[in-house]
Amino acid sequence: MSESIQNKEDRKRELSEIIGNLKTDQDIPKMKKRFSTLLKDLSPEEIAEAEQALIAEGVPVEDVQKLCEIHVAAFEDSLKKSFRRDKMGRILAGHPVDTYRKENIALKKLLKQLKRSIRKAEPLGYIIHQISLVENHYVRKENQLFPYLEGVGFSGPSKVMWGKHDEIRELMKEISQSLEADNLAASRKKSSVLITSMKRMIFMEEKILFPTAMRKLPESTWKDIRRGENEIGYSWVKPGNLWDPDILPVEIKNSNSVDSAEIDLSVGKLLPKQIDLMLKNLPLDITYVDENDRVRYYSQGKERIFPRSPGIIGRDVQNCHPPKSVHIVQKIVEDFKTGKQTEAEFWIQMGEKFIHIRYFPLFEDKVYRGVIEVSQDIAPLRALEGEKRLLDE
Repeated sequence: MSESIQNKEDRKRELSEIIGNLKTDQDIPKMKKRFSTLLKDLSPEEIAEAEQALIAEGVPVEDVQKLCEIHVAAFEDSLKKSFRRDKMGRILAGHPVDTYRKENIALKKLLKQLKRSIRKAEPLGYIIHQISLVENHYVRKENQLFPYLEGVGFSGPSKVMWGKHDEIRELMKEISQSLEADNLAASRKKSSVLITSMKRMIFMEEKILFPTAMRKLPESTWKDIRRGENEIGYSWVKPGNLWDPDILPVEIKNSNSVDSAEIDLSVGKLLPKQIDLMLKNLPLDITYVDENDRVRYYSQGKERIFPRSPGIIGRDVQNCHPPKSVHIVQKIVEDFKTGKQTEAEFWIQMGEKFIHIRYFPLFEDKVYRGVIEVSQDIAPLRALEGEKRLLDE
């Protein structure tokens, strides 16, 4: 047993050395020649764990993210062999991984259409719009799959892949801007890059992320993941119903089990159900993060501004944001805890919406108790003019 553990540690150490030395595509042939024996029996987990180890050692996530595609290219042959040797087995329709894979099949077809349109110099607007619907696929990973992987100590994929998602999002934004400016040459060139980036993402999902997740997460966790997916939605497909067909939408409280005891507030008393109704019907989004930087609550309004799903409850707030903005979140929280700031606010234009985002620290007897995030579309408020009194028709 001890020899097996030692061999595993040696392999991990060698693999980390490979990844640490891969800087460009030109390094791949030399690396393959040097480590041919190691690469022959490589498993998906070992690659992800090696990248996670680099992050834990202090290598910036952005650096690992930049090299991620080179790593996948270097290990491509081994990953294909591993996938053939150790298949995930039959996954029933309705299981989250089955839905992800069916979305990938649909995306591959769209990418083929895009490649054909580029070659034939056809208009790209419609096909780019269809491809942009991949957003729900990525958001489900970020909010429903990644939190549970983090819960079992496997945080590498969430940090690296989220960054790759953002690169793809930025690329699609640039393509849309080129199309709006009638810059056909630029839009075709960037679309070709998009095809490559998305194909690599599919490869990473199919060969590393999904097989690893299937082995690390128990059946009960996959049920929790599935229950939260509907709040975000799907890309191009709908989940099947063969896997656990008895899944029902999660309700916050069963009407027969609601505690009838009123809760004493600073002013007045309310039933838990009344508090929940009030929060759900406010014309804004509220998220509460406790003093340990963990997400404890988000309001379930009719129209959410930013995607939220049950998977984020209990998640470190730093993992709820893209890698490129984590340092900003950390600074805000630290400034709140030390009293350096008493409020932070941002505003962004999202289509016709003008989103105002505010953060407020919470204190109880001068003891820090967390922070609330309040987001609201204030475009209608900015458009107000004159007066409208209570008795005006």
